[in-house]
This record gives sequence, structure tokens and C-alpha cells, in this order.
Amino acid sequence: MVAVPLPRRRRMSPRARREAMEGYVFILPWLVGLLAFVAGPIIASLYLSFTDYQVVQPPTFIGVANYQQLFGDGLFWQSLKVTAIYTVVTTPLQLCLSFLVALLMNQKVRLLGMWRTIYYVPNLVPAIATAMLWLWVLNPEFGLVNTLLRYFGIQGPLWLSSTRWALFSLIMMSLWGGVGAPMLIYLAGLQGISTELYEAVECDGGGGWAKFRYITVPMMTPIIFFNLVMNMIGALQVFSGPYLLTGGGPANATLFYVLYIYENAFQFFKMGYASALAWVLFIIILGMTVLVFKWSSMWVYYEGELRR
Repeated sequence: MVAVPLPRRRRMSPRARREAMEGYVFILPWLVGLLAFVAGPIIASLYLSFTDYQVVQPPTFIGVANYQQLFGDGLFWQSLKVTAIYTVVTTPLQLCLSFLVALLMNQKVRLLGMWRTIYYVPNLVPAIATAMLWLWVLNPEFGLVNTLLRYFGIQGPLWLSSTRWALFSLIMMSLWGGVGAPMLIYLAGLQGISTELYEAVECDGGGGWAKFRYITVPMMTPIIFFNLVMNMIGALQVFSGPYLLTGGGPANATLFYVLYIYENAFQFFKMGYASALAWVLFIIILGMTVLVFKWSSMWVYYEGELRR
């Protein structure tokens, strides 16, 4: 055999070396922030999940006891149930509603800019202001919803104070504030579809439904996929609404998973157990995201991609 000499590594010129050093200097603040505020807490929480840490005392290593405790914790299963119901209901509703609004906002109508702004404004309202607004809207005595129901002779429920209606109230609230951002992403995708494709359908005798079914929906599947993943992750991590409006009540009917993590960490000072809960949530989100990515190959179409 003839030995093939390896190519010699070229030395960097002084100018290239200087440019590389300048690049590292510019990204140094970001790297420091990443290590100090992201990577560091992540590693620390992984260690704390294997400890008994009451905040006021040093952590004590207890192995997998925190994870074993999860299986016998009724509130853990209740928080999983509430979060799962909320995610399964809100994710498809937000996807469909924001898509329909984007289709409407893509039409040539008068005052289009105003209508787009109106639909996006709820995303700009702070969480506390949103909570105060919905506390008034859903007030059982003088709230807007029950007042309108009384005009039709219907006695409205207690909404946020009812174990039957509290979770539904939060779902309704999420639809009000969760349409604007996906709508803008859908709108950008709709405006990126080539008009030549629609003209080809017209040449073949197709109407509005054919354009929507064979052009709009296939070309929008990457955008739908992106919004699906983001909405699903956001629903699994919902916190501000339940915390501000119900506090997990009544009778744990709105005890969301992240709210339960918060209670264990900052109310019961069981930081080790809360860290274990957080890592279980991370595994759940990672697993569901991987499944959605695997499933996407069956229905997501990318322009220029060859189907096998």
C-alpha cells in the first residue's frame, strides 16, 4: 500500500486570526449569559433533582427518591391531567382559528391594517392586565358574559369558581390571546405562495375550494407544523393565567403542571422535588416534540422536495 500524505493544515494569516479573535470577543457576552443563566441553572437543577433541598439548608443527596415520589403523588397526576386536557383542546383550536383569521386578513378589504392590528393587540397586553380583564368578563354577578346570558334568560355559571367551568374559562381565555402571533406567521406564509400556482388551478377549471385544498393547504403545511410545535410547547408550559386567575383552584381543577412546580419550589420550598418535576416535564416535551417531528413526514410538504 502507498501511504497518502495528509494535506498540511494551512496557518491562519494575522488578519484572519485578528478577525477570529474579534468574533469571539463580540460573542463573549452571549456565551457568558448562556453559561451563567441557562446552562448553569440547567445543570444545577439536574443535580438538585436528586437531592432533598429545602432552600434554607444545604441540599442532601437522596438518589432517585424524588422521582419515586412522583408515582404516589396525586397532585402530580392531577396536574398532568389538567395540562393534557388543556393542551389537547387549545392546540388544535388555536391552529384552526388563527389559520382562518389569517385567511381573512389576507383578503383585499378596506381598513385591512386596522383589522390586523385588532387581532394582534391581545398579544401585546401584559399578563396581569389580561387577567384583570377576564376577571371582570367572567365575574358571575356583573361580568360581561353572564350579563349577556341574562338577556336570554340563562343563568350563567360561576366560571372561575366552578370546578366544572374553571378549566373551560382558561381555554376560552387562551383563544382570545393566542391567535395573534400564529396569525402573523400564517399571513407571512400565505403571502409567500406564488400566484402562478393559483393561476394554474384556474386554467384547469378549479375554483376557490380547489385552490384552498390543492395549493393553500399543502404550501402552508410547514407553517402549520411550526405553529403546531410552538403552540403545543406553550400549552404544556402555561402558567400566568392559572396563577393569576385561579391559583390552581377550585379543588385543583386548574392545577397546571408548571403551577405545581412553582408551588413546590417557592411555596413549599421543596426545591429538589420541584427540580424533579421540571425534568419530567422536559422529558415529556422532548418526547412529544420528537413524535410530532416523526409524524410530520407524513403530511408536511416542502417546495422542491421529492417524495419517496
